Amino acid sequence: MDGHDSEDPKQSTADMTVFVQNLLQQMQSRFQTMSDSIVTKIDEMGGRINELEQSINDLRAEMGVEGSPSPLAPSKPKQGDGSQDESSA
Repeated sequence: MDGHDSEDPKQSTADMTVFVQNLLQQMQSRFQTMSDSIVTKIDEMGGRINELEQSINDLRAEMGVEGSPSPLAPSKPKQGDGSQDESSA
């Protein structure tokens, strides 16, 4: 009985080691799958943003406003901007 008891903890440790290794491999595989999915979605969003930007530029060209600033930039100066320029000169 004593010989069997001394082998049982070793077998239990070996089983636990195999279990943990398998679990870590599964987690790594799932993490890689999720990571790949996220990268793919980011690439798709980048493509959509590029298409949207091109559509905006096409619309601006059709309207004849090619030289105007980007839609993200303010098109009109703020009321305070003009007075600041005069006071700094």
